[in-house]
Amino acid sequence: MKEFKSLRSEILPIPEEIEAIGTAIVDSAYRVHKTLGPGLLEKIYEVCLCHELRKKGHNAERQVSIPINYDGITFDEGLKIDVLVDESVIIEIKAVNELNKIWEAQILSHLKMKKLRLGYLINFNTINIGKGIKRFVL
Repeated sequence: MKEFKSLRSEILPIPEEIEAIGTAIVDSAYRVHKTLGPGLLEKIYEVCLCHELRKKGHNAERQVSIPINYDGITFDEGLKIDVLVDESVIIEIKAVNELNKIWEAQILSHLKMKKLRLGYLINFNTINIGKGIKRFVL
């Protein structure tokens, strides 16, 4: 897994409880991919990944809205997180041939807006799911 490093000179360590959520996410992604394989719709992977995380005792919310604060006004439309785990970790799910850099920028923006530190971009449309998981740390 490739980890994004912020422009800060030093990255603070991720708390152990958040790392444990990350481990559960990666393990659950492997389980879903091993069972279903590549080639399905993102929504299918999303619902199955959330099911796996809930079996592990995590709160996995789908399609969570992110309010936008701009010019002193809050807008409650437009942005959605595919999966938010325990109000602490963001997951963006893809089922595509190639990842686009804009999705990396998107997850970083979502992390900043939610004031979170850890996120994953998971592409299930790959033979080796390990190569389809990207970890982002702010």
